[in-house]
Amino acid sequence: MRPITDWLPITRDELKKRGIDEVDVILISGDAYVDHPAFGTAVIGRIIEDEGFTIAIIPQPNWKDDLRDFKKFGKPKYFFGVTAGCMDSMVNHYTANKRLRSTDAYTPGGEAGFRPDYATTTYSKILKNLYPDVPVLIGGIEASLRRVTHYDYWSNKLMPSILVDSQADILVYGMGDQPLREMLRLLKKGVPFENLRTLKQVAFLQPKSEELPKNKQWATVEMASHEVCLKDKIKFAANFKIVEVESNKWAANRITQDVGDNVLVINPPYKTMVEKEIDQSFDLPYTRMPHPKYKKRGAIPAYDMIKFSINMHRGCFGGCSFCTISAHQGKFIASRSEKSIMKELDSVTEHPEFKGYISDIGGPSANMYKMKGKVEEICAKCTSPSCIHPVICSNLDTSHKAMTELYKKVDAHPEVKKAFIGSGIRYDLLVDEFNKNNEDGNHDEYIEQVVTRHISGRLKVAPEHTSDATLRVMRKPSFKYFHKFKEKYDAISEKHNLNQPLIPYFISSHPACGDEDMANLAVETKDLGFKLEQVQDFTPTPMTVATVIYYSGVHPYTLKPYDTVKKKEDKLNQRRFFFWYKRENHGHIRRVLKKANRTDMIEKLIGDQPQHSSKSGSKPQPKWLEERRKKDQTRKKRR
Repeated sequence: MRPITDWLPITRDELKKRGIDEVDVILISGDAYVDHPAFGTAVIGRIIEDEGFTIAIIPQPNWKDDLRDFKKFGKPKYFFGVTAGCMDSMVNHYTANKRLRSTDAYTPGGEAGFRPDYATTTYSKILKNLYPDVPVLIGGIEASLRRVTHYDYWSNKLMPSILVDSQADILVYGMGDQPLREMLRLLKKGVPFENLRTLKQVAFLQPKSEELPKNKQWATVEMASHEVCLKDKIKFAANFKIVEVESNKWAANRITQDVGDNVLVINPPYKTMVEKEIDQSFDLPYTRMPHPKYKKRGAIPAYDMIKFSINMHRGCFGGCSFCTISAHQGKFIASRSEKSIMKELDSVTEHPEFKGYISDIGGPSANMYKMKGKVEEICAKCTSPSCIHPVICSNLDTSHKAMTELYKKVDAHPEVKKAFIGSGIRYDLLVDEFNKNNEDGNHDEYIEQVVTRHISGRLKVAPEHTSDATLRVMRKPSFKYFHKFKEKYDAISEKHNLNQPLIPYFISSHPACGDEDMANLAVETKDLGFKLEQVQDFTPTPMTVATVIYYSGVHPYTLKPYDTVKKKEDKLNQRRFFFWYKRENHGHIRRVLKKANRTDMIEKLIGDQPQHSSKSGSKPQPKWLEERRKKDQTRKKRR
């Protein structure tokens, strides 16, 4: 049994056992406290501790009683830090059809109801009411992606920067390692909290009458005000382009936006962490386990999924229209050193429950480790939100060699029986017809290494759709490249006599996706032998291209109009095409395709012949009915 002092303190008794009389920083989180580098609260807490500050955590405080949880440590010396947790609280709570979820993966026992809607705002307002003189810093994905005027799907309205409603003093967006360390070092030197507004990667509100903090290195780009956005959807869409472009630049501009009597100021981000910096965060002394207080309440599902996994990098240069990864983690890849990864592997193998199986060696996209621009000066001038759409940038080094060699070293560890790649793989990077940057000829070697050594029964990839028109809006490659990848995958599987299904992920109800596109998806995936399981409806989340299109009706870069299904029934009907093999969906499929004059697709999907009159005036029977009649006749004969 490990001593309780191995974890960061979450009770006053634990503070005493550590000999702490005064807490420098108190963190409030919507998640249960899991001391693992995959959980943001643990990372932030360990960084604060690493910088020499005392720290206490209040995980999942009760916001409905007398607020004793918020009061139990009193005032911190420097500030409160607030996060909703690893997910936006509204995504955590509701399905794409706005149905309340019955479970919460970040809570012991998977129980729902331990965090409020709009958790960051709720927690922050409580703290500002209880301790009006103590600064509140907000961060995490919920705060990060709601830092400007944004469309909120759950209330179906535009909301201002989360700084307005939360009343927080400052917001850290993106991955907080770099700005947090700089903040702490300045505070230690005696710099007042209000002076931290000059740092990179922070956002704050100030009166319009005040002059902006001076910085000769930053130009300032002014966006349409929140009030203008409320009246003009096109101006709102144009704002998004500014935010996305500036968020993905090395030398970005400062952004401002008027909101009421104040101006929102968003300072430029830090340049992507180098190896030494990201190693520093991952090498901190995590226990890699949930806090012991949760033992009797049941397992934490999100922890069970990742407790034997290792994250090799952060960031994603895909820039998919529906995804928030690059909006939060950035498009440039921050890769850990091999030494740091192997050190963590040793820690994983020492876990008391480890049985020899690593569930994932990956990242946001499994196969982007060590990938970066060949010539940094070109990247420094780049404003594209994606390095691989519409084509793969010729300056992008896409060699999979470093990953292949690392997989082999993990595989050779004496305590590891099998190391799996559980993260989704960007298959398009491995298709030579799409990726012309295969200079070291490593693609086939990498795929063979993965297929023969690192698949846990099946491999996940995400083509997302089959319609080229929809895929262009998604910032995904043509589905023909999935065909190419599948051919290569099947050939390697056959060569090694392996039966490991390829599991494709697809999205319905995405902007630019119509019923006929879904019908084509059903036909094409059926022809490939798939009965789809890994599917989802598009959910509009703050700060994605697809969400801007959903709300405004236009693409933020081209202002070209696109349709999106919005009614619950229409979304459900698109989803039915995923499950063409279920009889309860046949009636709908038949009606839609008849209306579109595509009776040929009815035959392909559900086996019906095109309807027509015969000499006798009777209609031909559906195949399933004919087969049932034959089975009944066979049963009668047996009797």
